[in-house]
Amino acid sequence: MTLVALSEVLQPALRQGHAVAGLVCLGWEDMRAFVAAAEAEQCPVILQAGPGCRAHTPLPVLGAMFRQLAEAATVPVVAHLDHGYTAEDCRMAIDCGFTSVMFDGSRKPLAQNIAETAAIAEMAHAAGVSCEGEIGFVGYDGGETSAGTDPAEAAKFARETSVDAMAISVGNVHLQQDAGAGLDEARIRAIEAVTDVPLVIHGGSGVPIAQRRRLARGSQICKFNIGTELRMAFGAALRAAVEKDPNRFDRVEILKDTHDPVVAATRQVLRAFKAESPG
Repeated sequence: MTLVALSEVLQPALRQGHAVAGLVCLGWEDMRAFVAAAEAEQCPVILQAGPGCRAHTPLPVLGAMFRQLAEAATVPVVAHLDHGYTAEDCRMAIDCGFTSVMFDGSRKPLAQNIAETAAIAEMAHAAGVSCEGEIGFVGYDGGETSAGTDPAEAAKFARETSVDAMAISVGNVHLQQDAGAGLDEARIRAIEAVTDVPLVIHGGSGVPIAQRRRLARGSQICKFNIGTELRMAFGAALRAAVEKDPNRFDRVEILKDTHDPVVAATRQVLRAFKAESPG
């Protein structure tokens, strides 16, 4: 069994100069492909259950699915709750066997965000589970606008919450389908100067590949969340599978055709986060 806590993959990433992908899962087919890709690339992977996923599949079922995949995997697998909005969300995830919880208090005033995140981090650590928090709000493509992370607030947040990972807002945007202008590296360096907590980028699909690779190897960003681009790969593969034979109706046979394309797309994502090869 290779089920591990978030800190068990992020601390080595911080020391060794690489990053780990937090892959946003929606169902069995994509999470299975994500683990297969991680095994092919021989790197750890973080399986993430976000609000959309949890609205479709109950948390206890997701926990069992993640753990089933981890038990058979040859690489470390983190079972991670993404964007838990309440202490109850996080408590339920811990009870369901998740090894990491992310509490999102980024829309709340700083003092409230710190207090609530600290309480959840304490609860998680008591259960042997990692905790990710967020300081600064990461917006949505075509929706809510971002509020960038203030380095002084980030330092205070990291110090007073004892989180294992800190999500920051530095030009990243959720649900972006095309690579954007890139992250604000000056702001990233200012945050790095005041904390040694591993940093997390939500909305990683909008970050250009070259910048992902550079920051994975040369910054404290140890986790990039990737969702949209892999959902697009799954959607394209599913569409092709359906259109290939209009007489085919067995969903299992149709969904099988998504596996290899999603594995291939995921391997491309994972390669960008690896440490530089010696020589």
